[in-house]
Amino acid sequence: MKTIAAFLCLVVAASVAGAEATPTVKTVDAKDASAAAKVTDTKSVPAKTVDPKAAAAAKKDAKKEAPLPKIPGTVIERTNGTFLSLQVVGGNFTLTFYDKKHKVMAIDVTRATARWPNTRTSLPKDYRTVLNGSGTALVGSRPVLPPFNFSVSINLQMGEGDDAKVVESYTVTFGG
Repeated sequence: MKTIAAFLCLVVAASVAGAEATPTVKTVDAKDASAAAKVTDTKSVPAKTVDPKAAAAAKKDAKKEAPLPKIPGTVIERTNGTFLSLQVVGGNFTLTFYDKKHKVMAIDVTRATARWPNTRTSLPKDYRTVLNGSGTALVGSRPVLPPFNFSVSINLQMGEGDDAKVVESYTVTFGG
């Protein structure tokens, strides 16, 4: 019984689909044929010419509007318009420096310090590490333990030893 009902539904659906797909044909008298030809006559439209200067300007605009590359990790915008990227790489904090166009640049400070809360035990209250390095990134020496959901205080320093001065400070919510 179910197979018969399914077959009937299939036949009805096919006939409805066939009826919708069949175009209707309209017969036209000889008198109406000339009138219909006049109505359906289309006018030719001249092709548009492309100005080479306009095409070059559009190409330059497309290059200018290209999206900037994505900076990995937690992004910190600095006061001078450049960016910092804070990540955990190999279990340690890594602070990478980026320019205004989101390209990796050379570090412009001597070192950085980072402080974040201890989420595992009551002592010590906060973890601290010094981030040292050369080239484009500063790397911490203390391992960072998960879960990575806490606030980090970062101080960028210029100078050596006791003469080191904090030039920039940031507090960011780190999420891994």
